[in-house]
Amino acid sequence: MLTTFYPPYNFGGDGIGVQTLARALVGRGHEVTVVQDTDAYTVLNGNAPETVVCENDGVNVVHLSSCMKRLSVLLTQQTGRPIFQGRRLRELIGNRRFDVVNFHNVSLIGGPGLLGLSDAINIFEAHEHWLVCPSHVLWRHNREPCSQRQCLRCVLHHQRPPQLWRYFGYLERQLRHIDVFIAKSEFSRAKHREFGFQREMEVVPYFLPDDEPSSSVVTQAERSPHDRPYFLFAGRLEVIKGLDDVIPVFARFHDADLLIAGDGDYESQLRKLSSGINAVHFLGHMPPDQLSRYYRHALALIAPSVGFETFGITLIEAFRMGTPVVARRLGPFPEVVDAYGGGVLFETTDELMAMLRMITNDSDWRQQASARARAGFERHWTESVVVPRYLQIVAQAARGKGRTAVAEAALHEATACKS
Repeated sequence: MLTTFYPPYNFGGDGIGVQTLARALVGRGHEVTVVQDTDAYTVLNGNAPETVVCENDGVNVVHLSSCMKRLSVLLTQQTGRPIFQGRRLRELIGNRRFDVVNFHNVSLIGGPGLLGLSDAINIFEAHEHWLVCPSHVLWRHNREPCSQRQCLRCVLHHQRPPQLWRYFGYLERQLRHIDVFIAKSEFSRAKHREFGFQREMEVVPYFLPDDEPSSSVVTQAERSPHDRPYFLFAGRLEVIKGLDDVIPVFARFHDADLLIAGDGDYESQLRKLSSGINAVHFLGHMPPDQLSRYYRHALALIAPSVGFETFGITLIEAFRMGTPVVARRLGPFPEVVDAYGGGVLFETTDELMAMLRMITNDSDWRQQASARARAGFERHWTESVVVPRYLQIVAQAARGKGRTAVAEAALHEATACKS
């Protein structure tokens, strides 16, 4: 697995998703190596993680780094090739003779130049919209969802240097090395097609491990982590996450608080916006075991993103705990929420206010939505449901490439997972 971000050198859901898949495969007897670039995280974050713990999870993790981190990242972004780490990557991929190579977020570990280094079964997972968007997130001019390409002006608004290789067919030529493309939602697959991506894409959503605690039952012994009823936001604090619309609502809504779990470069602006609003509380970054308690006791999770997410891991984290979701009617959120009745959708702040009142005052609705959320999670987003789908795709790709032994092994494992 080749990826720019992987915990703890990680900002958001894509790195967590890679780690979850890697651990799930190891748990089923596969040998998994993750090759990850630490320069990108260090440059973008300003420093390396405070602590790096060697996880005893069976995943072989190779951290790439250089003595000229900023230049390495810049050259990869500009040339679309792994300039500093090219030789090391060729050695890792060529010498290990992997059966399957997964390309995840490869933008700053090697860009398109990475895709031609493997003759294994090559799978590309689109955790972002990097294949069709220089800024990765279809967030035009750093202020609105993208509805029409204005890429040169847009990347300048994002304060990124333009990538000339995107204009001369280099990406398209390198993509010929990929056997299967995977989108994380039906919405994301459709968005790729809308913005000109011609290759077929399978849909394999994110999932959560089977062995993680998933009890949605709030016992009397477990006290709420907050002394008032509350709604929860969990995620990176960025403008694209849409909290600018939500925080002012809690200046008028007094029946419950808003707890914000996460950190990011937009935190100072959000704190300024919430100044004087006593119902808004910032929790900072929170490890999963602590966050689970906040999910369990929340009236609902609020997912107000104003941009085009590819999925939304926090929604299924809430569903696992039986917590309903209040999500913006945008991107993949209706696909997740509407299909299984685990929450409600809003478009305007007036609609959001009405939904907050309804959820706070209607315990019967909360109980029914909780049951639907939990049932939907069990049917669609557990490891035991999603991993067999992934392995079936591997088997199909291997068969098409004449790798019979790999195809049979993957198909056998997929069948074993289901049984």
